[in-house]
Amino acid sequence: MVPLTGWLVERFGPVKVFVFCIVGFGIFSLLCGLATSLGMLIVFRVALGACGGPLIPISQTLLLKLVPERHATVALAAWALTTIIAPVLGPMLGGLIGDNFGWQWAFYFKVPLAFAIAFGAWRILTPHELPTTKAPVDYVGLVLLVVWVGALQIMLGNGQEKDWFNSDFIITLLIVTFVGFAAFVIWESTDKEPIVNLRVYRNRAFSVSQVVIALSFGALFGSFVLVPLWLQTSMGYTATWSGFNLAFAGIASVVAAPIAAVAMTRVDHRAIVSIGLLIAAAACLMRIVYNDQMTFWQLMWPQLVMGFSMPLIVIPLMDMSVSSLPPEDTAAGAGQFNFVRTLASALSVAAVVAYWSNSISTNSAALAGELQHTQSLLDAAAASGMSLDKALNLLNLMVQGQSVMLATNRTFLVVGIINLVAAGFVWIAPKPPKKAGDSMLGGH
Repeated sequence: MVPLTGWLVERFGPVKVFVFCIVGFGIFSLLCGLATSLGMLIVFRVALGACGGPLIPISQTLLLKLVPERHATVALAAWALTTIIAPVLGPMLGGLIGDNFGWQWAFYFKVPLAFAIAFGAWRILTPHELPTTKAPVDYVGLVLLVVWVGALQIMLGNGQEKDWFNSDFIITLLIVTFVGFAAFVIWESTDKEPIVNLRVYRNRAFSVSQVVIALSFGALFGSFVLVPLWLQTSMGYTATWSGFNLAFAGIASVVAAPIAAVAMTRVDHRAIVSIGLLIAAAACLMRIVYNDQMTFWQLMWPQLVMGFSMPLIVIPLMDMSVSSLPPEDTAAGAGQFNFVRTLASALSVAAVVAYWSNSISTNSAALAGELQHTQSLLDAAAASGMSLDKALNLLNLMVQGQSVMLATNRTFLVVGIINLVAAGFVWIAPKPPKKAGDSMLGGH
């Protein structure tokens, strides 16, 4: 749904689509909570995603169209902050709800919020509805989009369980993804009324920002997935306490957002993004020396550093991408930007989990092969009164624990390197033009 945002806005108007999606989000949140089987939950989750997908790009589009240009930078920074801290605070809120009330309440609590927000949006934004055009529906492009994105998502969701490319099912999905994507690009590039506007990629600033946001947000989201996964599976943390650890990143993001907004009025956007990515890389490198004796407060510092980097990366990239496009392409550009960000998140989750899991297996085999004097250790355990089975289990737990720790450190090293690559790549983009109101804001 995210890349369809531009077409939906042109066909029905941004305010109507925005309010309709919020209402649908509330309805399907309620139905998700009421689901009595996994099949029902999946169906309602799909519908929930269909309603939620356009909300972020449409809200960005409305903000850029309604806020005076002299306030656009500050408004974009405030808007971007909500999209940054939501995935950070989500695990903490989800942990609290799941541990204390039950998973259904993760859906129920959104229902009154959705209807209240929909009512307010309708009352406030309706006078600002934009004119629409009755463009024909590009059914071929829509089908191709559903095919390749659907195949990709199913592949990512099932890859780990089916041992990735040792499975004919996964290989088939990969082929469908590549062929479907190639056909989609060819069709949309030649169709007179494409359902997804790909001409925005002719803009170099937009294209470079897309690559950088894919690399950086994939790396950021990958690290945010890995931390609670490691804490809950290997360090004995509950969902709530692993969420508390992530929450420190949100605190740092709140502090950094106004700094990023002011810096954007005085400093080249590319420099801000590059500095943010270097800080994110430093946060990852701080983690490559982790061990299984780390305390909660020792784990906090890299989260603070990572959280501080996020507004410095995301806010200038959003401004670079959308502001470089003509007004008629703003909605399409916002949709493409958020689609790439969402897709990078999905890819990074699958890649990080797969790399981490495979590294654990590799490390376990290597450590087991390096063990020396195993028999003397078992003899000493037997002499202390421990049974052979218990001694073997204890030894296996030690090897497994160290294998997980080595895999975690190695994964953070790879994520850090990706951030370093993105920090250099951003300089391929042209220098963003100075916007009206920048000097005024900078003076304050």
